[in-house]
Parts: sequence; C-alpha cells; structure tokens
Amino acid sequence: MVKHVLFVKLKNPGEEECRRIKELFLSMKERIDFIREIQVGVDFLHSQRSYDVVLELTVDSRADLERYQSHPYHVEQVKPVVHQMRQGSATVDYEF
Repeated sequence: MVKHVLFVKLKNPGEEECRRIKELFLSMKERIDFIREIQVGVDFLHSQRSYDVVLELTVDSRADLERYQSHPYHVEQVKPVVHQMRQGSATVDYEF
C-alpha cells in the first residue's frame, strides 16, 4: 500500500477557499476508481507554520500512485484549481 500526503498553503485561506479545495479533493474518490481511501482535513490552528489543507490518499502500489499523478481528472480538473489557489505545498509519499 502507498500513502500520498499533500499539504497545501493557500494564498487566501478563508473558509470558502478551504471548503472548495476540500470538496475538490474529495471528488476524486468518485472519479478515480483505484483510490482506496481518501481523507481531507482543514487546519484550525492557523499558526505561522501551518498548512491550510491536507490530502491523504491510499492506493495499492507505486504504479497506482503514478497512474493517479497522470489521471485525466487529477491533471485537468484538480491540479489547475489547486495550483491557482495555492501559495505553497509539500508532499510525502510512502509505502506501508
């Protein structure tokens, strides 16, 4: 199993923006059938070192992670919106 964790810092981290990103991330579960699990959280501390939204998704293998990275819904619908709204991001991908 592989876990993909993405932290996103938004340019304008208001409630509406965080909700939009959360819903967009969650929509991938319905459209990318090999995603096993998906969780999305919104930060509530708002400290200087906090990121605003976290995406955690689980797939079966490294090959599935590569398929996710190039999946048309992810590439054409999700990434452009996130890139437009983000100030920065960080990611961790690991096997367990």
